[in-house]
Amino acid sequence: MKFSKGLFDGFPIGIGYLAVSFSFGIAGSKVLSWPLVTLISMTNLTSAGQFAGLKIMEAAGTFLEMALATFFINLRYSLMAISLSQKVSPEFRTPERLLLSFGITDEIYALAMNAKDRVTPLYFLGLATFPYIGWTLGTLSGAIAGEVLPNILTNALGVALYGM
Repeated sequence: MKFSKGLFDGFPIGIGYLAVSFSFGIAGSKVLSWPLVTLISMTNLTSAGQFAGLKIMEAAGTFLEMALATFFINLRYSLMAISLSQKVSPEFRTPERLLLSFGITDEIYALAMNAKDRVTPLYFLGLATFPYIGWTLGTLSGAIAGEVLPNILTNALGVALYGM
C-alpha cells in the first residue's frame, strides 16, 4: 500500500483531531504557555492521557502520579500495537515499528486493521501524517486562542473532547 493512500485515508481523522485538540490547547493555555502546550501535543498523540496529565500538572501532582495515570490510560495502545503487529508487512524494521508505536491512536488503529492488504511502513506513515498535523495545529490554535479569548468563550469551547 502506498503513502498517498495512507494520506487519503488519514485526512478525515486529521480534520477531526484539529477540532478536538483545539479544546486541549484552550485547556492547556490555562496551565502552561502555548509553546509548551503545543510541544506536549507534538510529542504525544493521546487525547485522554494529555487531558489527564494537564489536570495532574494543574493540581501540582507528582511525577509518579503522572506516570501511573498515563500508563493506565494509554495501556490500550500497547494492546493495539501487539494486535497490529500481526498485520504489518515484513518491511517493518525497528525504526518503522517505533513510528508505528508513536502513531497509534484509536482511529488510526481501526483503519490500519481494516486495510485489505498488509500494512506497509509508507502506508502507515501516510495514515498518521494528517492526524499528527491536525492534532498539533489544533492544539497550537487552541492554546493561542485560550490566551486571547475571554474566559466565558474558552469555557464553552472546552467541551469538544466529549463531542468526539
